[in-house]
Amino acid sequence: MPRRPRAVSPGHYYHLYNRGNNRQAIFFERANYLHFLKQFRHYVATTTVHVVAYCLMPNHYHFLIYLREADLDAAMRRFTLSYTNAINHRYDRCGSLFQGRFQTLPVDRDDYLLHLTRYIHLNPVKARLVQHPAEWEFSSYLDYAELRSGTLPQREPVLTQAGTVAAYRQFVEQDSPPDSSIQYLLFD
Repeated sequence: MPRRPRAVSPGHYYHLYNRGNNRQAIFFERANYLHFLKQFRHYVATTTVHVVAYCLMPNHYHFLIYLREADLDAAMRRFTLSYTNAINHRYDRCGSLFQGRFQTLPVDRDDYLLHLTRYIHLNPVKARLVQHPAEWEFSSYLDYAELRSGTLPQREPVLTQAGTVAAYRQFVEQDSPPDSSIQYLLFD
């Protein structure tokens, strides 16, 4: 029996995430992160979504997306299958890599958009992989902080709220807790 499509609508923002099966790693070396981003761009970002922010962690990923087209499920299915097949082939493994289908949460408030990007960008700091978000290569924080000129994230919706790049950097680095009304929407 086919799965029902998600209740997502073009013209809205979503927090898209997933983690490794049994919370295991989905990235094993730097080349895996780069391949993941390349495949995500090919299957999802060029056709279906605008990426606002992202962070790839050793055993999970986060994307803040703006949905342009209604076929998110199909695009993500092709992307996930492509990446899983590549990892299985590379590491002589078989079976699922991810813990079920990807998850989506609607971003229904402007302040959630701003707080969610901070949450996403601070993931490697909270996991104690780095001490500062600018030290993590596989995040859009470097693009937001203008330390790299990537083409994947569409920063305008967030930077408009923050005011300036410097204000956004300060907002992320001060790391005050998010409003309690959006806390349940964060993936912890």
